[in-house]
Amino acid sequence: MNALDVYHRLPYTGRCLAASLRGLQLRWWRYDATTPRQVEEAVARESWSAEKWRRWRDDALAALLRRAAARVPYYRELWRGRRGDPGDLASWPVLRKEEVRRDPLAFLADDRPGRMFPEHTSGSTGTPLRLWWSRRASVAWYALQEARTRGWNGVARGESWAILGGQLVAPAARRRPPFWVWNAALDQLYLSSYHLEPRHAAAYLEALERHRVRYLVGYPSAMAALAALAAEQGLEAPPLAVAIANAEPLYERQRALIAGVFRCPVRDTYGTAELVAGASECGAGRLHLWPEVGVTEILADDEDVRAADGEPGRLIATGLLNADMPLVRYEVGDRAALAPADASCPCGRTLPLVASLEGRLDDVVVTPEGRRVGRLDPVFKADLPIREAQIVQTSRERVALRVVPAPGYGPAVAADLARRLGARLGPSMEVAVEEVERLPRGGAGKLRGVVSEIGRRVLS
Repeated sequence: MNALDVYHRLPYTGRCLAASLRGLQLRWWRYDATTPRQVEEAVARESWSAEKWRRWRDDALAALLRRAAARVPYYRELWRGRRGDPGDLASWPVLRKEEVRRDPLAFLADDRPGRMFPEHTSGSTGTPLRLWWSRRASVAWYALQEARTRGWNGVARGESWAILGGQLVAPAARRRPPFWVWNAALDQLYLSSYHLEPRHAAAYLEALERHRVRYLVGYPSAMAALAALAAEQGLEAPPLAVAIANAEPLYERQRALIAGVFRCPVRDTYGTAELVAGASECGAGRLHLWPEVGVTEILADDEDVRAADGEPGRLIATGLLNADMPLVRYEVGDRAALAPADASCPCGRTLPLVASLEGRLDDVVVTPEGRRVGRLDPVFKADLPIREAQIVQTSRERVALRVVPAPGYGPAVAADLARRLGARLGPSMEVAVEEVERLPRGGAGKLRGVVSEIGRRVLS
């Protein structure tokens, strides 16, 4: 019997105790006496000039590259006999995820601390990628979270909050509440994303009310699913200060649903378990990069050349926080576009702006002509009678639009969806609308909005 089986056999109070003990460990890894100072410094950097940011980035990047080439076995071997200057980022090849997956220990620095925090990401294939964070990197990351995720939205550590995520806090086969666990060490109500059914919606909302939750964090698909169930049943959800989306693309239909039901703003965030990139949405609705986390590049889809400002391409990032497992020019697996360097934001912050995040490289639709079509969420209007939807490319000429219907759904709605999607994909693509009872989640409980089944990646 493994630890998860033992946990699931515990009574509710026992599961809460186990979660709180885990929370104590996480709190120690995430925060220390320097956290308040680091938060203040992060806020101060938000008004730096472009020139000051450039000097800071150049110094941090030079130190990181020197350390990687000298102290990390994978990079030491890479530069043995290789031409070019290790101090020049452009001289480094793009690092594919499979290289890290093949031998993750080779990316650990020789002089790393004795204790490193194990982290992982499931990746596009569902195969876990093993990673390690130093405590220093973890504290720095969570100080940025405190400054720019909580701070920008008027909430703070120590307030009661909830998360709708993919941890199995309740057995998947469980049919009665509670489908959550209280983590006292982090003031966190962890809600299962696996038990969102019409008959359980009221129980979820009651749990938020009972624990006086001030703000909600979670997968946008899960938060939107709960919001849709509440709206369909005429249930009143407790008002929140903010709902913060993470780990999946946030679509405008989801934003409208969540905001309407919980009567709060919805803010998007972006981060990677590899600690190479981070971003958060300000009150003006713009997504700002966190330069302290990494140096980002956008490369063309088909070759390793820089894409023009505003043009989407492959997101490549060099992590600056975790010098004990540095990843240089790492291909994250997402498509994005950056705003021009001189673009400004009404919020007044000088942090770089993201023009768009289009999701995973292998989650765009490729037409027979070779067009790559991402960001298809405008197909789904906020008032459509559907609970969830997923676009699946089943061949080069066909996509299936799989829909979980809500009351009011019918042939006219299906025809409208097919028309709206077809208008974006063009006449060479067949669109078939399919009704389903539920959509499959990944291993971490995430819902992919667009799935490619055509047996090829957009980029090899």
